[in-house]
Amino acid sequence: MKRYAPLFFLLICVLIACGSPGSDEQPTQSYSGPILTVTDGTIEKIYTEEDLRTLPTTEASFEDVAYLGVVLSVLLEDAGIDPHGIRVVKAVASDGFSANFESDLFLLPDTLVAFARVDGPLSEEERPFRMVLPDQAGSFNVRYLIKLQAIP
Repeated sequence: MKRYAPLFFLLICVLIACGSPGSDEQPTQSYSGPILTVTDGTIEKIYTEEDLRTLPTTEASFEDVAYLGVVLSVLLEDAGIDPHGIRVVKAVASDGFSANFESDLFLLPDTLVAFARVDGPLSEEERPFRMVLPDQAGSFNVRYLIKLQAIP
């Protein structure tokens, strides 16, 4: 057994060296906060709250609460999706709930993807993002929004 000890030690060292990143490899950065995926099945773009804040923002109100966000059609365009070339946008929540918006809703200038309230962050019951459609039923104002799927 003693004569195999150096070989065993060498094998362990090789395994450790193979599993360690080399000095020339670049570390990858990852974002661990909430994200929103916007996709049409071919194109997929991921947004963080910070990403949404870099886009043109506007305000819209629902049930006497003023929200800050990005107009849905502007967000689709930023993701590389032509809003006039799709039939439906499906909003998906983290709890599995979803709502479909036809063009008469998703092209409205006050249909927002909200990332905050005007007076502060979204409430815990709304995060990470939410849809805001001011004159629509509550079920269209999807909370816990994590994905927008554009459907041709």
